[in-house]
Amino acid sequence: VQEKTLPSALSGKDIAAQAQTGTGKTATFLISIFSRMLDKPPKTPGTSPRVLIIAPTRELVIQIEAEAKLLGKFGDFKLVSVYGGIDYQKQRDEVSQKAIDMLIGTPGRLIDYLKQKAYNLNRTEFLVIDEADRMFDMGFIADLRFLLRRLSPYDKRQSMLFSATLSNRVLELCYEHMNLPEQFSITPENVTVKMIEQELYHVGKSEKFGFLLGILKSEPDGHFLIFCNTRVVTDRVEALLNANGFPSAGITGGLPQAKRMKVLSKFKDGTLHTLVATDVASRGIHIDGVTHVINYDLPQDSEDYVHRIGRTARAGASGKAIALACESYVHSLPDIEDYIKQKIPVIPVTDDMIVTEYRRRVKPPLKKDIVPGRFSSGNKSGRPARSSRPGDSSKSVKGKTPYRGSKPKGPRTGSRGGSGK
Repeated sequence: VQEKTLPSALSGKDIAAQAQTGTGKTATFLISIFSRMLDKPPKTPGTSPRVLIIAPTRELVIQIEAEAKLLGKFGDFKLVSVYGGIDYQKQRDEVSQKAIDMLIGTPGRLIDYLKQKAYNLNRTEFLVIDEADRMFDMGFIADLRFLLRRLSPYDKRQSMLFSATLSNRVLELCYEHMNLPEQFSITPENVTVKMIEQELYHVGKSEKFGFLLGILKSEPDGHFLIFCNTRVVTDRVEALLNANGFPSAGITGGLPQAKRMKVLSKFKDGTLHTLVATDVASRGIHIDGVTHVINYDLPQDSEDYVHRIGRTARAGASGKAIALACESYVHSLPDIEDYIKQKIPVIPVTDDMIVTEYRRRVKPPLKKDIVPGRFSSGNKSGRPARSSRPGDSSKSVKGKTPYRGSKPKGPRTGSRGGSGK
């Protein structure tokens, strides 16, 4: 992608490129932008960042910021990133500074600070939209359009868009907010890395975890990244692995940013050998040394398969991508193989590959994590259950809760109050 797009990007043209993770697209737009910024210093500092980079996830924002600091460390550029999960006011103070060269952020935080007038986009010279297709998938397109409408006219800035696919909706966005962008496409034959050894196992849903344990036991020195389709399955697989002697951690969309960074740091330095994640994290994990990517659940989106397995075989190393096809997700297999233009080699499953003796129960949640009275046993209505006071041994009559107040004084009159009303 660098070979195809850099000449146009360096000449100041708008580009719309179909590019997968791992093709060097981040370096493409950073190199061209830094080069043009050095050739054209700012006239006067203001509250508009010279560069606005919009990415769908905080992991991707963090990755872009890290690469920008590396490539621009000798250029004395002021870089600011904004995303959810960390100190709100601290980020606001940073984005309120003058003379920001590059602002990188997720749509939500960028809009928050823009509405508070912490910064403006009136004089922004460069725009980058990364993983535009993901913006649509995650429901950010309305937020993205809100930001784009507040930029200077498209003929007054350079715009670059990168997407895994240049679908009709992505191209519509290009022609609406860009200046006749040149299109570049990477052919599907290049979407998978040649250094990745792919394997497919047809395993029943009830046997998947036992098969996963078999893989981990057969590769004691492996560095594993395991992908699940839902947060519930991710949490359960993580808990079962820990219960069966394989220290692991999970990353899902609901994990606070501080904990997320701590987990990734441990996985990166080798302290943690097994990481379980959802697709929310798959595009933001860029760690060398991952020996195995395991698709515990086959992804329902073919592009996600490519993004997942692209986490291994990085920096010239080899890697293995293992896919488990159960009855719940095997229907995704034909689309995946059509997309990558190859059949994934099927390996026969034998009994010795599946661990049958393991702990199937995980530690229940702490009492402090349970909402008192909600969805208690026997309560099928979904409403909070009534609870008796501690030490109260009285019983309900015909399912009704007895009156526990003091006995009213005076004769019964049948009236609601002393006035008889």
